[in-house]
Amino acid sequence: MRIQKFNVIGISVRTTNVNGQSGKDIPALWNTFMSEAIQSKIPGKISEELFCIYTDYEKDHTKPYTTILGCKVENLDVVPENMIGKTIESANYEELIAKGNLSEGIVFNKWLEIWNSDLDRSFTADFEVYGEKTQNPENAEVAIYIALQ
Repeated sequence: MRIQKFNVIGISVRTTNVNGQSGKDIPALWNTFMSEAIQSKIPGKISEELFCIYTDYEKDHTKPYTTILGCKVENLDVVPENMIGKTIESANYEELIAKGNLSEGIVFNKWLEIWNSDLDRSFTADFEVYGEKTQNPENAEVAIYIALQ
């Protein structure tokens, strides 16, 4: 599927999957996002959906990359201090859905499948969308979009 260019503002962390580092860094990013009510501080939101974006890959999923947690916005004219603004370029994506109990690692398990798949990934920007279907964490659906060559 083709996804058109969009802008996001949020908070970020540079991490890696080596030695389980991302398994510490990304939950910590979520914790900061929730505990500091970052969502309410993002200017020009066009929806309340949360986007967790994986981008600025050094090479592929075995190398460092940046995780951004934030919301889709109209533009990047005003990026608050301690936040990051990023434009995700138009590209072809594969949509995968993680279903089940969020606390049981459904999203991570889906990533394990992705890492072991033969998808022709471009490693530009991949992202998860947390919208209405994640309101019930015990029976959630998270859409994961993987950028393709």
